This record gives sequence, structure tokens and C-alpha cells, in this order.
Amino acid sequence: MADDRLKRKRILLVDDEPELLHMVLSILQEEGYLQIKTAKNAAEALTACREWCPELGIFDVMLPDGDGFSLFQKVRKFSDFPILFLTARGEDEDKFTGLGLGADDYMVKPFLPRELILRIHVILKRCYKNESNLVYLKSCTLDFDRAEVIRDKEHIALTAKEFDLLQVLSRNAGRIMTIDMLCEAVWGDNPFGYENSLMAHIRRIREKIEENPSKPESLLTVKGLGYKLLMEDGR
Repeated sequence: MADDRLKRKRILLVDDEPELLHMVLSILQEEGYLQIKTAKNAAEALTACREWCPELGIFDVMLPDGDGFSLFQKVRKFSDFPILFLTARGEDEDKFTGLGLGADDYMVKPFLPRELILRIHVILKRCYKNESNLVYLKSCTLDFDRAEVIRDKEHIALTAKEFDLLQVLSRNAGRIMTIDMLCEAVWGDNPFGYENSLMAHIRRIREKIEENPSKPESLLTVKGLGYKLLMEDGR
């Protein structure tokens, strides 16, 4: 139903019911959504939102250490990715509260799997309809559809890890991405020990995107913290 670009979006599932998490995870994976992280409470979810930078959140309202509404408000202080509430609380007052806060949708358990997929597709299509797969930097253009850098009419192929790193950095253009955040985004839930690999990939990326790799203008090092990518418009 959704195109491949939308199926690459990072989705965060937040629910304290293991069976429900497993069911929704299976539904999404069968539909082709593969970048999925789960959290069983508000604290885990908040950490994931800060470090993993999801592009869609599916939140339960009732959580063991708070509620989805409070979590939503905390997330909105630093991120605006779309959020769908999926909960057993179906009272009109709860729906009005969730939608009134600015949630993108509100679904009540039990639900039909196909309806969930349809609603996710509608949200992603609406929120990312103007997203371009071309990213313009100071000395080149990134073409994510072709996984290549275009510089001085030359087309330079990106490796899989270079592609993943540049996608994460471009989605968070202008923001500092810590070493831990980048390692987790590219190497998964156990990113420890990849710092040297990350630095090697950053060096090779700079050789492809920078006019002078020793004096980068697009992919900057933030000493003691990590890296950030600057787009041509200054972001």
C-alpha cells in the first residue's frame, strides 16, 4: 500500500503489553515496514525519541510510569514527528484529549490490522508528501533514490553504511547527532564498539561530498559531541 520511501520510515511503538507489541510489530513487518523500535514505558519511549529520532510514533495512552498524553507533550517540546494513539481507552473525552493535543489519529483497541495499516499509510503520505530525495549541500547534491553523490557532474556511488549515515544526518539537518545516536541508527540496538568504524565512514563521506575534506563545510565535527550536516539553505 505504501511506497518504499514511506516504508523506510522509522516507527516507534510504545505499549506495556508484550502481546500487543508483538502483534503490531508483526503487522507492520508483514506490510514491509522494517525500521521499528519498541518501548514498554514512557521513560524508554522518551529516550528513543531523543536518540533514535523516529518518524512516526504509535503510543498507548495507559503506561506504567505515566500516560501517553503526557509523553506526547514532552516529545512535542523537541520533535514534531506524527503520532497516532492506539489504546483501549475509547471514551469520547479521551479521544478529544488526544486529538486536541495535536495527535494525528486516535484508534481504539481491538482494531482491524488492515485499518491500522491504512491509517499509518495516510499519516505518512500526508506528513511526508513534499519530502524530496534530493539533498543540496555546499559542494554537491545527495540523490537518495540512486544512492549517489552528484558533484561537478560526476556521480559518486555511496556504500550502504554511507547511505544510512547521510540519511540520518540529513533528516536531522542542523542538529548535533551524537556518536552514540549515529552508531545506534546505523548498527542497531547494540552499537557499542563501532566508534572507529563511524569515524572511518565519516572520513570517506567527506571525501565524496566536500570540496576540501580536511576543511569540511557540510559535514561538521562538533568537538566532544558528534557531527551535524548543514544543507545549502543553512539548516
